[in-house]
Amino acid sequence: MDIQVWSDVVCPWCYLGKVRLERALAEFPGDVTVTYRAYQLDPRPVTHPVRTKDALAAKFGGRERADQMFAHVTSVAAGDGLRLDFDRSIAANSFDAHRLIAWAAGRNRQAEMLDALQRAHFTDGIDIGSRQALAQVAGSIGLDRGAAFEYLSSPAGTEAVNADLAEARELGITSVPTFVIDGKYAIQGAQEPATILAALAEIARRETVDVVDIDR
Repeated sequence: MDIQVWSDVVCPWCYLGKVRLERALAEFPGDVTVTYRAYQLDPRPVTHPVRTKDALAAKFGGRERADQMFAHVTSVAAGDGLRLDFDRSIAANSFDAHRLIAWAAGRNRQAEMLDALQRAHFTDGIDIGSRQALAQVAGSIGLDRGAAFEYLSSPAGTEAVNADLAEARELGITSVPTFVIDGKYAIQGAQEPATILAALAEIARRETVDVVDIDR
């Protein structure tokens, strides 16, 4: 089974969705390949570091509304063992972070790189819009920090990220996380592990039936 996951590094529901998918797959008996694809909830540049709380308060109509959103997702994430610290989180354009994930994928470290970037953004208060900071995150998982910075200082990876963004538009993806299974089925949102597991089991059953029908 092939699962393509469109997600954004700065999306808390994508962070939660990744954890829930991994828990579901730990119980799924079939062979699964997971690839994370780039998506940007907000492609606008962030010209200077600003707290995520302040950025989203301006976007969603005030601090009170933003605080309600933060409290809800923080509570849900805590139930899954994730700590989201929006008092430290810094708003960032995620394009370079997606480029770094593409670089790590070439070293078979894609999922680990994504996890490190999400933790850096949501828990550690690291500005993942900074290329220097991104290189440090790469170094934190044992990758070559200097090589990562050199890569980020070049245009490398831009085409790969743009291709992911273009494919998301072609598929009509407008919210993340979105999980596309075997190019035919989609699961949207950070569903509970049991829900994901049930969906994967149903997809596997359907695909088995299709193979049997073809063989006949």
